[in-house]
Amino acid sequence: MRIYFVLLFFTCTTLLFSQKRIKQNLDFNTKYQSALDTTKSRQPQKIATIDMYHFITLERDTTYIDTSLTIQKEYSHNYLRRDTFGLLSFPNEGQTYNTLQYSLTEVNPFPEFGFKAKHFNFLEANQIRYASVATPVTELFFKSTMQKGQLVDSYIALNTAPNLNFSIAYKGLRSVGKYINQLSSTGNFRFTVSYNTLNKRYFLNAHYTQQDILNEENGGLTTIDDFESENPDYRNRQRLEVFLTDAKSFLKGKRIFVDHSFMVNKKQGSNNLYLNHQFNYENKFFEYNQLTVPSSANGEVVNRFGESFKSSEINDQTQYNKMYNKIGLTYENTTLGKFQFFIDDFRSNYYYNQILIFDNQTVPNVLNQKINTVGGQYQYQKNKWNGNFLFSRSITNQSLSNLEAKMQYDLDESNQFVLRYQNTNKLANNNYNLHQSSYVAYNWSNDFKNEKMNSLSATAITPFGSVSAQYSILNDHLYFNDVSSIAQKNIQTQIIAPIQYGETINYLSLKISKEFQFGKFALDNTFLYQKVRQDQAVLNVPELVARNTIYFTDYFFKKALFLQTGFVFNYFSSYYGNEYNPIVGEFFVQRDKKIGNFPVLDFFVNAKIQRTRIYLKAEHFNSSFTGNSFYASPNNPYRDFTIRFGLIWNFFE
Repeated sequence: MRIYFVLLFFTCTTLLFSQKRIKQNLDFNTKYQSALDTTKSRQPQKIATIDMYHFITLERDTTYIDTSLTIQKEYSHNYLRRDTFGLLSFPNEGQTYNTLQYSLTEVNPFPEFGFKAKHFNFLEANQIRYASVATPVTELFFKSTMQKGQLVDSYIALNTAPNLNFSIAYKGLRSVGKYINQLSSTGNFRFTVSYNTLNKRYFLNAHYTQQDILNEENGGLTTIDDFESENPDYRNRQRLEVFLTDAKSFLKGKRIFVDHSFMVNKKQGSNNLYLNHQFNYENKFFEYNQLTVPSSANGEVVNRFGESFKSSEINDQTQYNKMYNKIGLTYENTTLGKFQFFIDDFRSNYYYNQILIFDNQTVPNVLNQKINTVGGQYQYQKNKWNGNFLFSRSITNQSLSNLEAKMQYDLDESNQFVLRYQNTNKLANNNYNLHQSSYVAYNWSNDFKNEKMNSLSATAITPFGSVSAQYSILNDHLYFNDVSSIAQKNIQTQIIAPIQYGETINYLSLKISKEFQFGKFALDNTFLYQKVRQDQAVLNVPELVARNTIYFTDYFFKKALFLQTGFVFNYFSSYYGNEYNPIVGEFFVQRDKKIGNFPVLDFFVNAKIQRTRIYLKAEHFNSSFTGNSFYASPNNPYRDFTIRFGLIWNFFE
């Protein structure tokens, strides 16, 4: 929190000393030096235009700062700051999300830390944006949460010279929630720097992040019937009994990242040679803490996660660090494109404090990995065509490979076509192969085979709508499974374990989006159809996911106010939704209860005044009259009716 207060002080100081200059020097809506100055006889001063504020990703995708108010901005005004179609939020802000759309899952051939359910708000290296701005710019984000708390995100970007840009940002959340033991407290600090020499031979992008995600874990409701009964006594959700009253999980991590390149030839020409280097050092820490081991359900003692080595004060800790270096040589020809050859070095340590021996079983405390790969990449961009082809393969003992191909054709500004293919031979995430816990059944040491994934996708964006399709073939798929016996389920004991599915899974998805406009009214529609072919219910997703929004937009008060208001309808068909387990921070497959087939209706009123956007939303306002059958997972209800307020405020100097 100290970082947040320092950033907040810096932001407020910047605003106090810059507001007057904003009015005098920068206005994107007029050709005069000020929005208040309409005297044509005056000579207009040189001002910054909106296309001089760039935000660049690691893959060199460039966007501009956008202060408009569109329906897409409504979809992204949330905890993750992006459109969450295909994700199902848990009842409190800052908790995890159940994945409804499998094609949202990203594949990395290198072994990762794991605990993936805790990572939705954990910013990875490829999600950091680097600034290139003409003048200092500030963005303040605020949104109310469930019960006590708030969600804020402060961002400042500035340049001390045209070739040296900095940004600093902090997103903080605190939300108590409506159920027992459900508090969320998270923080994401980011600092970036971008630099290039005046002769444009050397370019550098670097960032530092420090992130922490704390969640109180209640394990879900003990008695679903109490929730579904709609008994007025349980409208106060604090009266519903949960499995865990003093458990919590904590994920934190720090990262130093550098990506830079140097042009060998002294001047840019038709043939250029570059040296590239990328460095990524990261450490992560995951902790599951539970003070009281026995749980209570309907007055009876329940051992929710089975037998334990400790009778109280469980404190499971997993530590991880990795260092990644990638060195490459790039040849660029203005006609043929870019050819890059690279070699990389991946080293990681995943470890616990002790070796565990019990029941003639030994669980080691360390999983060390050293992987070297070589590969090549070809990039082509000419006229309307844009292509990227990458192949890498390990040269050490571990078998690892990745093939990616992407072709994009831009017919014009309104028509775009993209074709992608990926073939990955992926090493298992670390928590599949090794895990230690004070709970006896949650200790394992495995040596799983690599996962093999083939995926082909196509996207078309046209004035008639957007269509995307994906077909994936999965072999040796890894997942967490409910391995509780019938006797254990009868006493509400939950035991899960990592499993490798030896058969083939075929996955198909088709997503269609189209907006219809009728004067000042509009109807925005998104439909997702998914089909899975498998011998066992391993990869479970709903067949249909839909979002339909009808809204009205217009200007008021001589165009000083832009208003946007409407209704959002969300729906997904019933299916055996995955359940969340806090010990391993993962979702697992269950086949006992279906969730879904319930509508969620939201009403929103949004407004824009200059560069300030104001958001007011009544979320799930139909919850009181459509029945308590709404779930985010089999034991965790979806959100109740909530009214929330938020805003986004941009300042330019």
